[in-house]
Amino acid sequence: MLRACVPAAPSAEAVELCLLGGDTERRVELVRAGDGWWRGEVGAVEAGTPYGLRVHGPWVPARGVRTNPAKLLVDPWVRRVTGQVTSLAAARPFAGDDPFSARPGDQDSAGSVPHGVVTAPVSDAPGARPAVPWSDTVIYETHVRDLTMRHPDVPEHLRGTYAGLAHPAVVDHLVGLGVTTVELLPVFANADEPSLLARGRRNHWGYSTLAYLAPHPRYASTPGREVEEFRAMVATLHTAGLEVVLDVVFNHTCEGGADGPSLSWRGLDAAGWYALDARGRDVDLTGCGNTLDPASPLVRALTLDSLRYWVTTMGVDGFRFDLASTLGRPHGGAFDPAAPLLADIAADPVLAQVKLVAEPWDATGEGYQVGGFPPAWAEWNGRFRDDVRDFWRGHGPISAIVTRLAGSSDLYWPARTPAASVNFVTAHDGFTLADLVAYERKHNEANGEQGRDGTDDNRSANHGVEGPTADPAVLALRARQSRNLLTTLLLAAGTPMLLGGDELGHTQHGNNNVYSLDDETSWRSWSSPDLVDFVARALALRRATPALRRTDFFYGREDTDPDGAAPDIAWLHPDGREFTEPDFPEHGRTLVVRVDPGVGGAPALLLVLHSGAAAVDVLLPDAFGDTAWTPVLDPGTPTGAPPSTGPLAAGGTLAVPAHSALVLRAAPGS
Repeated sequence: MLRACVPAAPSAEAVELCLLGGDTERRVELVRAGDGWWRGEVGAVEAGTPYGLRVHGPWVPARGVRTNPAKLLVDPWVRRVTGQVTSLAAARPFAGDDPFSARPGDQDSAGSVPHGVVTAPVSDAPGARPAVPWSDTVIYETHVRDLTMRHPDVPEHLRGTYAGLAHPAVVDHLVGLGVTTVELLPVFANADEPSLLARGRRNHWGYSTLAYLAPHPRYASTPGREVEEFRAMVATLHTAGLEVVLDVVFNHTCEGGADGPSLSWRGLDAAGWYALDARGRDVDLTGCGNTLDPASPLVRALTLDSLRYWVTTMGVDGFRFDLASTLGRPHGGAFDPAAPLLADIAADPVLAQVKLVAEPWDATGEGYQVGGFPPAWAEWNGRFRDDVRDFWRGHGPISAIVTRLAGSSDLYWPARTPAASVNFVTAHDGFTLADLVAYERKHNEANGEQGRDGTDDNRSANHGVEGPTADPAVLALRARQSRNLLTTLLLAAGTPMLLGGDELGHTQHGNNNVYSLDDETSWRSWSSPDLVDFVARALALRRATPALRRTDFFYGREDTDPDGAAPDIAWLHPDGREFTEPDFPEHGRTLVVRVDPGVGGAPALLLVLHSGAAAVDVLLPDAFGDTAWTPVLDPGTPTGAPPSTGPLAAGGTLAVPAHSALVLRAAPGS
């Protein structure tokens, strides 16, 4: 027995459930219930049966009413989908070239669009979750397909799939690195946007959702088994102690603007799902043609149902919300941290148990809300990225790097902890680490948009040559700078996020927006694991140092030392003087940081960050009772292993090369 329950426009005159089989289509008329939803029952429908919806009613596009029974629609609550858009003309609901045409188009879209698939009931995901505390979390951001397409140890038929990501060789790599949480670029079933379809391209990243409760079928190694394979992947990662967080897109859909296709929501009730202006045109806060209205009861219901399903049934451990500022902008208006949808998510008893991460901006100036989300949320901290990049290329005041190293209290104190700051220097959107130190401008010609796409604010440095070079001095400096950036990221207070592939030295050849490139530009290369050992060493140091995984902010006070001798953190000049307030606005290039272990902690740690182009002498501090310092991490070597681990006397001078980050630990008994 198949029970159908469909939301449709109040103006709809009839809704049909369409069961598809070969060249036939069986239409079952649904009945409008008292709550406005359309319901019906159909007997003897097997799992695997394809289906869609058709909506009859008026055509008033100036009011957002675009019902057109010629267009087969995907059920917003479907659990599986199949097919793709093969004809944009057939999928568009309007006649001619005008989306506000006086009449709807009459071309039937059934053979040209995706459709849903009936699924059998699935039990809740079994087993315990890793439940990694925020203070211990290290995120690894990756794309399901990109991570394994060129992995030599993953069987070819599993590459680019959920099963490939769960292969022992991949799991061992992730565990060996020391990351705790795998964040996957969108895995909801998606369809290519109209602009890409018109150019014969596809949305490789998947930020173009078609179905919010269905895994993307292309990532299944066996067609039709995407649900089973996704659940198995999650279970395998959980067994290894790794969490799974999903990048989710509740800000817009794959339908694009008013000139786009009618694949689901637009044909059901455009005004009930999307933010529209007074003329029936889409409000575009996302840069993708449309914006789901977070004030809509339908959007709120679908969002919560989707998130709960992925937690309880599919087993995931949290979500990163793409362009999350739109979720706090009801009807496309001003951002409100107490907006209904944000409050719904934070208050839900299921979702309150998992990780919630906001990308705190959208495509508008109003949407930039870093630090503006409620206490339940962590955030991608774009200011950390910018300030750390600036420091290592010789820009910005010393106060900027100080604030980011200490957990960004300017953004998250007092309502949240340092863990709310998801720190990153690279992400899927922008340069990879290898490109950040090799290019000063984007090179996006392969995207087919004449280089207009992708940000121009890269804050990168090529260190003398734009792109590839054989110059050993340039290559050595780039490698050192890569390790300097990683040191700053992985040892700063907050939650570090590593872009998958950075540890492998992956390059996109200066392309900072590979969203449409499903080829070796995006696929991670496993032939040069340049930084694997370095990342593992840095993360081992982080795990061994509780003071780097604080659950509260540094205060620069002496209340962590029972003898009152040392502050929890001290900011020092190279000559050993402590920074005073007038020093922080300076554009200094050298910072020495002493991190006190606190009561019963590991020995104190000393970070030396020097972005200057000339060597500098640094006085090893002795003012806090330390007697000697032992090098523990040296980004001047490929693995980070210091050339010498002999103790260095406190009060002595350490020669620090140009462009260097060094980490030392107080010798036992000091």
